[in-house]
Amino acid sequence: MINKNTQAILLLSCYFSKAKKDEPTPLTPTEFRRLSSWLFDNRKNPGHLIDDIDEIIKTWNDPKHKITSDRLKFLLGRGLEMSLALEKWTSAGIWMMTRKDQDYPEGLTKKLKDATPALLFGVGNKKLLNSRGLAIVGSRNISESDQEFTKKIAKEVARYGKNIVSGGARGVDEIAMLSALEAEGTVVGILADSLLNKALSGKWRKYIKNNNLVLTSTFYPEAGFNVGNAMARNKYIYCLAESALVVRSGTKGGTFSGATENLKKGWTPLWVKKTRDSNDGNNLIVDAGGNWCEDNIEEINPDSFFHTQEKSKKENKKNKEEQLPFKY
Repeated sequence: MINKNTQAILLLSCYFSKAKKDEPTPLTPTEFRRLSSWLFDNRKNPGHLIDDIDEIIKTWNDPKHKITSDRLKFLLGRGLEMSLALEKWTSAGIWMMTRKDQDYPEGLTKKLKDATPALLFGVGNKKLLNSRGLAIVGSRNISESDQEFTKKIAKEVARYGKNIVSGGARGVDEIAMLSALEAEGTVVGILADSLLNKALSGKWRKYIKNNNLVLTSTFYPEAGFNVGNAMARNKYIYCLAESALVVRSGTKGGTFSGATENLKKGWTPLWVKKTRDSNDGNNLIVDAGGNWCEDNIEEINPDSFFHTQEKSKKENKKNKEEQLPFKY
């Protein structure tokens, strides 16, 4: 049985099915932060709205004029819809947690501060969320050499005893996650969509049962793919890792925007796989402050990802200019 505060957070910020035309939409993360901050200043929490919304909301005046009392009442009145959705999700093993739960990841609260998600959905070993590790990210469409590089790095890091953290998308993400799991390592997958489907998928289910995997999402478990959600999800990957590695990036798109945002915010040290293509995003990410990874896969020591020393601009420039062919 979830407590009243968690119920209110769900009702205010979560979809329970596909959005219907002309219905008020759940609060966005920014809107929810605005409302919850006001409630906190007035010594209230979202749970108080369930019992006494008319009295509490009398003095509420949203500066953006989007969080109206009618919208709040509609959202809080979806109790039956919430109950039916929760029954379906919990039967698939899906759990949820708020920022006050013991297992809520410290990496999010410490690095994102007020922007920390109010609610996480997930399936699997939630304790892995606080184990951190190496984030391995990259494009969906990659070469065979990039695939082999990703597999070997993920397995080596898994054998070293560290988590692999990634986004669950086709390409680098999925290859890294499955490779680490096949090496009997542990994995944290931060999803932008389809948590319910992936919780039931044979691809992941055996690893969930073995407690080697946790899949989590800030979006409701039946959410479909959305570019905006995928972009928003990237920061959680970096914040749940202690170091990160970009295998392959274009000059725009999710991998590139996530890596450059991480460098700008300083969430976690960032390594970049060397590339022969001087026009791809890998070079631009290093120009923005990323560190080149070792040239030869056989010479990479997983320990180096977790004891980062800043490389000098001179060394990075030299590595970039060489662009020598190398084998993996």
